[in-house]
Amino acid sequence: MGYAPATDDAYLSVVSQGPGRKIATSLGLPAPVALRRHDPDTPAVPGPVLVLGAGSGTTTTPGSDPDADALAQHLLTRGFEVHRHGDGLRRVGAVVLCLTGLTELGGLSAPALELGGLLRSLAPGGRVITISRPADGVAAGGAASLPTAADDPAAGTAAGGAPFDVVDRNAARQGVVGFLRSVAQEMRGGATANGILVADGVAATAPSVLGGLDFLLSGRSAFVDGQFLVVGSDAGPEGLATAPQGETPLDQRVVVVTGAARGIGEQIARLLHAQGARVVPVDVPAAGQPLSELANQLGTASLPLDVTAPDAGTRILEHCKTRYGRIDGIVHNAGITRDKMLANMDESRFASVLAVNTEAPLRITRQLLADPAADGLRVVGLASTSGIAGNRGQTNYAASKAGIVGMVAALAPVLAERGGTANAVAPGFIETEMTAKIPMARRQVARRLNSLQQGGLPLDVAEAIAFLLSDAAAGISGQTLRVCGQNLVGA
Repeated sequence: MGYAPATDDAYLSVVSQGPGRKIATSLGLPAPVALRRHDPDTPAVPGPVLVLGAGSGTTTTPGSDPDADALAQHLLTRGFEVHRHGDGLRRVGAVVLCLTGLTELGGLSAPALELGGLLRSLAPGGRVITISRPADGVAAGGAASLPTAADDPAAGTAAGGAPFDVVDRNAARQGVVGFLRSVAQEMRGGATANGILVADGVAATAPSVLGGLDFLLSGRSAFVDGQFLVVGSDAGPEGLATAPQGETPLDQRVVVVTGAARGIGEQIARLLHAQGARVVPVDVPAAGQPLSELANQLGTASLPLDVTAPDAGTRILEHCKTRYGRIDGIVHNAGITRDKMLANMDESRFASVLAVNTEAPLRITRQLLADPAADGLRVVGLASTSGIAGNRGQTNYAASKAGIVGMVAALAPVLAERGGTANAVAPGFIETEMTAKIPMARRQVARRLNSLQQGGLPLDVAEAIAFLLSDAAAGISGQTLRVCGQNLVGA
């Protein structure tokens, strides 16, 4: 089933099965299991997909929830074994809970409890996915911008002037977020729970909703837990309604990956190549040998380049235009750390991290967008959970990664005018050469501080990036997707 343990996590190897697991459980110790990752030779889901709704009738009755019915039909058309009620099912591969019609928080009780009754039947590596609408103003982190009484004069109004039914609806929608994230912390056996927030006016079966379902149902999302994909438009290939994208969704796409010579960047380049992309690996000249070796293995031409060079974007663009005539995507992966407590931080440490991690992606993207060859550009930046929750001794790094979150949010409307998207991926604890140097005790603690109780792999980060570069994510932009196993520390 594509289950694979983290690289050197000996504890996981011991407790994931057999006597070691029994001992860990009896002692109340963490008992993580190897995660279900993508394997093209096995089914995408380890069992039937159960689609539940929260319409005007009971959640198990087809016809009571049009959106749930439509989702079930599309999943059937695309080859999944789909059920509308759990009666007689001893094993469930995934539960899709359609809550797009939820208008009052009390309406969550019945579908939530029905889901609860099914969790013991969820297969190892199973999935729970909610499909709902975003609360007004909350997802963006600002004050809610709600309709006023003038929009609905007949409705009773709250103190702020918003109709009470809109206030009720907003409470219900945001309630789904808290519910889903709590469900994610209750998953066992490597199962995960995630959600898709579908903007008002966008169909529950829009291409990127179906594409997001593909991603979240599959092993490609193994280390994504307790997170939401926000679908803001109907953009995307209509063909997703009848069939997933397959193994090469990036066929012939020209994609640049910075910091590609080693670590997460190397894994990103290899996975994008495996998915059909023409990868342009970029790294500093000092990494010339591993960069050249990677390029030879991928059958492409590398570009030795310091991303902080004032003309880095221009040189990347010319390289792509000369060889391919265009550029379709860029992954801003290059990054450095210069950790120090702020009281001991000097200007060089602080400024150098900002220069590589944030200022270079900003400058390069601006230079790329100055040319029509970048129309339709897909931008993915590497953020970090440190930039979301903060991290002791990483004020410079956290600031730089938070800057990436802000960058993609602001770029989204700019790129939308040219058919492109901008998103970020925020990894948590990922098993790399860098994290392998952390003292063993601290490394073990860091691995267990998430709902999946283990570190992720560079592959997990690469899978999320590949999804965001694909047509399946054409309706997703301005978002930051955490690949952290639902890290339990900080925001």
